[in-house]
Amino acid sequence: MAVFDDLIGQDQAVAVLSRAAAAAKEVVEGGRGAGMTHAWLFTGPPGSGREDAARAFAAALLCPDGGCGHCDQCHQVFVGSHPDLESVRPQGLSYSVKQTRELILRAAGAPTQGRWRVILFEDADRATESAANALLKAIEEPPPRTVWLLCAPAPDDMMITIRSRCRVVNLTTPAAEAVAHVLATRDSVPPEVARFAARAAQGHVSRARALALDEGVRRRREAVLSIPRSLTGVGECVSAAERLVKTAEEEAAVATAALNESETAELRKLYGEGSTGKGLNRGLVRGGAGALKELEDRQKSRATRIKRDSLDSALLELVSFYRDVLAMQFGAGVELANDDLRFDLDQLAKASTPEETLRRIDAIMQCRERLAANVNPQMAVEAMMLALRS
Repeated sequence: MAVFDDLIGQDQAVAVLSRAAAAAKEVVEGGRGAGMTHAWLFTGPPGSGREDAARAFAAALLCPDGGCGHCDQCHQVFVGSHPDLESVRPQGLSYSVKQTRELILRAAGAPTQGRWRVILFEDADRATESAANALLKAIEEPPPRTVWLLCAPAPDDMMITIRSRCRVVNLTTPAAEAVAHVLATRDSVPPEVARFAARAAQGHVSRARALALDEGVRRRREAVLSIPRSLTGVGECVSAAERLVKTAEEEAAVATAALNESETAELRKLYGEGSTGKGLNRGLVRGGAGALKELEDRQKSRATRIKRDSLDSALLELVSFYRDVLAMQFGAGVELANDDLRFDLDQLAKASTPEETLRRIDAIMQCRERLAANVNPQMAVEAMMLALRS
């Protein structure tokens, strides 16, 4: 089916979803539809395309032709305007029980076009425990013709009671060759650049596309991967940590500024700020101040999440660097993700031992755990930099 064409290197998952889409079409036409279920869990590492797979499956369910890829239904799904598709992505660090209950109420409606009501829940693992319990009840007793599509990095990231009620679709990291081919053929990226981006992104499709097309992304990668050779003293470690955290904060600010402004203006307008006429004033009407405070809290949480995600991405870049160093130290005949930095890799491989490299990788992973536990980013990253130097 055409809607699954962009799922690179996911042949097994595509086969499962294609059969399920055919069964769903059979149900709509009055048949039994064996092989179709009301709850799905899409899992896979970053870059595997779990959200893309879920959206393609949603298009296949809502398309009269089972996912042709070119009709109005398919187009509406991919641009996010289909009336029977509710697409949710947690904006903050977590997804609350209040938000989940509101989502369940919206999901309870019948499909407007007679096929399916599809709820696509990205990053479902961000749901709090109480939110997950509310979600469980909705999945246990779904309304007719309602399908839940949950996305998470791994099955274990979801409550076992939710996982057991879903059909799991496992996605894998696509091969670098397949990603490079897509970049070259669909995005008109020069073959050499496509191979570099696919290799550096380690199969992460959207990351590879950004590396291939955005010079700013390439510069940020170069800045991160220059860190190992810059850690010559304690002062340099502190400076490197400060730069890394500041860059993440700037990226979060850029990503949220325009959206925050439009959300705030819309809310103020909704609560009557600036209205004129008898009984109205130019300030917020009753209840507006509380709603504005709630919006500001959500916006701060979203900025924190983006900052954390940006930092985590940089840390994973460093992990890939030291993994390449380890591969060179052991003489492993594997393709290096950072082959364009072979000189730096070779220098560090000769100047250290495999045990030291492993300790450095452990330090980075420990920093990721500390950030996930809400440790102050500057302190966590500084401790990591000092460990990398030593």
